[in-house]
Amino acid sequence: MKRILAVAAIALISAPVLASEGEFMRPVTHAATKAECSECHMAYPAGFLPSRSWTKIMTTLDDHFGENAMLDDATRTEIEAYLTQNAADVGGRSSSLLYRIAPEDTPLRISEMPWFRSEHDGEVSSRKLQKAGSMSNCAACHRGADRGIFED
Repeated sequence: MKRILAVAAIALISAPVLASEGEFMRPVTHAATKAECSECHMAYPAGFLPSRSWTKIMTTLDDHFGENAMLDDATRTEIEAYLTQNAADVGGRSSSLLYRIAPEDTPLRISEMPWFRSEHDGEVSSRKLQKAGSMSNCAACHRGADRGIFED
């Protein structure tokens, strides 16, 4: 029994390492980002967008996809720093998430990213989408999304 528990524990701990690219994304670990963003939606991993996108999102919080998500300046600056420092185009992170994006493009929705479309187009049935409510509800289909696991 102890051996089975040990194997299960190792499997759980190493799951992010074993997941192929695109199935694991470092989850949000920054307390303020997790707290503020997850009040309305999942705190999306910073690595899903380039830094210029996070900057644009954080500097237009007065109209955050139709909602006023304004924060005090100190909190906004802290969260923006976390997101931009952990973005898809920083520190040698995988550029495959950025393929087919022109350097001048600044996507504001993860669902606008070419990698997202290629992963989800034709895969998400209308029934699944209706159940999820929108494509922004990652956790509806990816039960490990809050831990950075986006396996099918």
